[in-house]
Amino acid sequence: MEISAKMVGDLRERTGAGLMDCKRALVECGGDAEEAVIYLKKKGMASAARKADREASEGLVEAYIHTGGRIGVLLQLNCETDFVAKNDQFRALARDICLHIAAADPLFLSKEDVSAEELAKEREVAGSQCAGKPPNAVAAIVEGKLAKFFSATCLLSQPFVKNPDQTVEDLIREHVAKIGENIRVVRFSRFQIGA
Repeated sequence: MEISAKMVGDLRERTGAGLMDCKRALVECGGDAEEAVIYLKKKGMASAARKADREASEGLVEAYIHTGGRIGVLLQLNCETDFVAKNDQFRALARDICLHIAAADPLFLSKEDVSAEELAKEREVAGSQCAGKPPNAVAAIVEGKLAKFFSATCLLSQPFVKNPDQTVEDLIREHVAKIGENIRVVRFSRFQIGA
């Protein structure tokens, strides 16, 4: 099948990937646009994983004040270069993460930031809710409850408020693939009147 410029342009519009990547994806997938989207996502996630170890020492501090001034968020989002820090896509990502923090009120950045004491307390609570269950089922139930705890309290594990089908971490990986640099949330603070 011949890959037309329109097909490549349409795929680029949908995914934000480069023209050559879009053409290669369409060739690999025999012109099937849906398969090409999946191909590009897999390729983007793989390249994002490779970039995760690169140093991200540039970036910006984004502020968000919710309507009415009762909730405010400060976020430090880092990238590799000051050029990307000034990029509109990067700034839009920072705003989206701030909006998410204002709405979802995460307590921790990631699972690794949950203290051993807090984790032990959550395990104990989950275990006490499994009274009378077989021991092999208890372990699975406790792990499931911990996963639910992480998705409720850890920013990177939370479903993104604008698209609950992806986590905040998935959103960041998607932008790493589009922008081509490592991006990471360094820290955040959420302020609320009356809380």
